[in-house]
Amino acid sequence: MGKEVLYLKIAKTIKEQIQTETLQFGDKLPSLRSAQKLYNVSLNTVKLAYMELESHSLIESKPKFGYFVSHTSQRKLALPSVTKIKDSEIEGPNEDLIDKVFGTISDSTITQFALAIPGKNFLPLAKMKKSIINVVKSKNDSGTNYEPVQGSQNLRREIAKWSLVMEGKITEDDLVVTSGAMNAIYNSLMAVTKPGDSVAVESPAYFGILQAIQLLGLKTVEIPTHPVYGVDLDALKKVLPKLSACCFVTNFNNPMGFQMPDENKKELVRLITHYNVPLIEDDIYGNLYFGAERPKPCKFYDEAGLVMWVGSVSKTMAPGFRVGWVAPGQFKDRIIRQKLIQTVCSPSLYSDVIADFLEFGRYDHHLRTFRNKMYSNYLQIQKAVTAYFPDNTKVSEPKGGFMLWLELDKRICTEDLFDEAFSQKINFAPGRMFSQYDQYRNCMRLNYALEWTDRVESDIEKLGNMIKNNI
Repeated sequence: MGKEVLYLKIAKTIKEQIQTETLQFGDKLPSLRSAQKLYNVSLNTVKLAYMELESHSLIESKPKFGYFVSHTSQRKLALPSVTKIKDSEIEGPNEDLIDKVFGTISDSTITQFALAIPGKNFLPLAKMKKSIINVVKSKNDSGTNYEPVQGSQNLRREIAKWSLVMEGKITEDDLVVTSGAMNAIYNSLMAVTKPGDSVAVESPAYFGILQAIQLLGLKTVEIPTHPVYGVDLDALKKVLPKLSACCFVTNFNNPMGFQMPDENKKELVRLITHYNVPLIEDDIYGNLYFGAERPKPCKFYDEAGLVMWVGSVSKTMAPGFRVGWVAPGQFKDRIIRQKLIQTVCSPSLYSDVIADFLEFGRYDHHLRTFRNKMYSNYLQIQKAVTAYFPDNTKVSEPKGGFMLWLELDKRICTEDLFDEAFSQKINFAPGRMFSQYDQYRNCMRLNYALEWTDRVESDIEKLGNMIKNNI
């Protein structure tokens, strides 16, 4: 009984420090050994105290990094609302706005909060150069020959070996190499739909997916989406009989950052299997988790081959290489046939460089470093938004990836705000880009995969002041 009281006593002390803000979110707690000396107790007592705090979401552990005060412990800003989809006039994604935002891609003088591209300092550039040299030396054709339409066997084997989250359910034969994830999504949509068909997406949804659906002459059905749990499965169930496909980002969704719980993923797979509706699962952010392990994709629960699982190295290693892949299940032959007509094959040099990088465990090492930087940046941007933005700002709570979704005061129009911020060399993605309807005008998406400097902090403060001045 004494030990139980002791660990609860330690937990209570730390809890009070968090409540009085002596310890603030993002602060690191003493390591288990340091706390053992500090409180003069056994290691097990400290572990029990930390487990107690973790069970109440007051602290969170980061493997090999230690224990931190969780941001949920002192969350001052509310979560974004779940949007009731208005069946207003469909306008499609705002192409002009998307073009305007993408027009800033090569301007290095701008603080780039807008685009979902990691900053150069997050990429393993020196190691990639070594891989390029290795490959060019070892290839007798210097990478000029065609590779199989399905994609480099070497790369497919490495992706399958590396996809431990699938627990051996994916083999090299299940994969088709594509020109990035967007190409995989476009091809997957093309394989399972015909013009006039309906496709379900989250709302808000990544604008690239909305544009692909529109370009193929398909209809978008936006499903209300919760910022923590993801797609409303009851709302989806009502429309499933009328759908030809679903296209969801289930792990660290873009733009909301949620991780759909495993039981919801299982239920989603059960529903699509029952109604025989393919699911295109964009799992491009799946390896950028903040927790202890990589979350399973829906593909893991798929027995019928209806889930088309999409991945890529564009967000983690080499955006410009355009190396992606899809495990298309029962639609593999269609995807390969389409690829043969469209591009014949992928550039073999890039495939071999990525395979070389995957082969010797370098990618895993890089991802560990990358995730730690992302998590640190996430804590920084949450802190900055809480400090500088108005108190009625609603902010998402991503479990991974590098996107933050903000819902501002109803009086704010983020399209107008974009122009004002751009004149001060700051940009972000206005919310209107993420729906086919005229909604999310008071929302924005911020990318935090950039080096956190005094200028970045100061630009968040400037952005917060602009919002305050516009209310």
